[in-house]
Amino acid sequence: MALTDKPGWQELRKHAAANGKLHLSELLADDDKRHKTFSLRQGNLLFDFSKQRVNRKTIELLCRLARECDLKSSIDKLFSGDAVNSSENRPALHTALRSPKDSKLSLNGINIVDGIQETLERMEQIVERIHSGQWRGFSGMPIDTIVNIGVGGSDLGPYMAAKALSDDRAAGARRLRMFFVSTMDGSQIAYRLDSLNPATTLFIISSKSFTTIDTLSNANTALQWLRQASGAEDEVLYRRHFIGISADADRMAAWGIPPNSRLELWDWIGGRYSMWSAIGLPIALEIGMHQFRRMLAGAHAMDRHFRSERFEKNLPVILAMIGIWNINFLDIRAHAILPYDGRLSHLPSYLEQLEMESNGKNVTRDGEAIDYNTCPILWGEIGPNAQHAFYQLLHQGTESVMCDFVVAARRYQDSGNAELQEQHRLTLANCLAQSRILALGDSVIGGDEKAPFFKRYRSNQPSSTILLDQLTPYSFGQLIALYEHKVFTQSVIWNINPFDQWGVELGKQMATTLIEPLTQQQDVGQFDPSTNGLLEWILKQQERDS
Repeated sequence: MALTDKPGWQELRKHAAANGKLHLSELLADDDKRHKTFSLRQGNLLFDFSKQRVNRKTIELLCRLARECDLKSSIDKLFSGDAVNSSENRPALHTALRSPKDSKLSLNGINIVDGIQETLERMEQIVERIHSGQWRGFSGMPIDTIVNIGVGGSDLGPYMAAKALSDDRAAGARRLRMFFVSTMDGSQIAYRLDSLNPATTLFIISSKSFTTIDTLSNANTALQWLRQASGAEDEVLYRRHFIGISADADRMAAWGIPPNSRLELWDWIGGRYSMWSAIGLPIALEIGMHQFRRMLAGAHAMDRHFRSERFEKNLPVILAMIGIWNINFLDIRAHAILPYDGRLSHLPSYLEQLEMESNGKNVTRDGEAIDYNTCPILWGEIGPNAQHAFYQLLHQGTESVMCDFVVAARRYQDSGNAELQEQHRLTLANCLAQSRILALGDSVIGGDEKAPFFKRYRSNQPSSTILLDQLTPYSFGQLIALYEHKVFTQSVIWNINPFDQWGVELGKQMATTLIEPLTQQQDVGQFDPSTNGLLEWILKQQERDS
């Protein structure tokens, strides 16, 4: 049965027609226990959705739809190693990466948890060597700079997490500098290399396939830089200045990375779900392996909650189904991610990839064209900065936007710094104020109904608040796993595959056909008129430099 023909979908359409115009001011005024009714807690994380345009009936119908879509069975298949990535016929077992050491999960007759734990132990050895100063460069000096070379999930996940958990920096990491390079054009790596000491710099090359052109072009530039600076043999440079992380050991070997400098990935890990694996080595270097394991434990706690809790009390399920309500029944197709914590500055970018690359699909798993909306447009920024940028649109624009506020209740409490503690209180006040104004408009301060229109706030913008007790590796693991499972839940409802990304492949293929015309090894004129004209103009400009 098509999704839109399911009884639950039809009931939600009727419910939206009757209740979709309800104003948040009515919903909040009618129920002084609304926060208690419409909030859930899991461990160190509180999810408040009392400022969403929902009532008890909405949640009941959304959970009914989830059951009609057989969500529970899909969750079990995800965790059990079924081939949930149907277009590539393989499982998606990022949840196994954070399973306890004594867990068992058989795939093709092999307990994959053993291999995961072996990789974690190898990561720990590497972290200890670098933190203790025992990993040395070509001159014998200890490594003091790490450059992670990756793109997509191999860059965004570690970059976001290392920044988010900077307050938990390990003692051995205090002598390290950490940088991330991803852009294909070379601008990032050129800027970094100008200020780094080649004798003490270690490069981590992260690529699942070890064929990603963006990553390998930066890696080749790094290798050439080391050659010119050191005069050392390549064997020494590969051994002392590179670590490879990939699912393809042969390609790592062909590039030059020796066995002791390789860490293993598996083909059942998607790039945007890979920060829990060896791809997370920069995170472990930043916070130490003990805290890295705490991050895994936090994610595993959310995994257990997602798999076992009934839908009405299940944080990822309710987060996802509220998104379904907003997108498919209230026609809200823009989603702002608003962390009120500078450490989470890269959370919006990470979630943009996680959600839009996973669920930005227009065909079902069965190959049928979709006639309903799927993933919304996501964007975001640190909340206090965004208040001086796009909040104007949120408060007075013509677009309906759903918002996620993310903030920690506690920070600086052990610092003894009264000024920083006051800054955190100011941040919390702004976070709560903005979600309140989005819901209720200028009525919250007794707004004058006769005020000019340009001073009025439109209100009725739905939002959720995700409140961490404190931002730690454990609660951070909970937070990211929460969003991963939200994405999976929505994919089940929409009947799409969230674990492939064929939409990015054609651009890569087309780029290779344009290399030769740009090097004047092939005549221009075989493409569309627009591309042909751009190529001709570029070549004319390049001729001026020859």
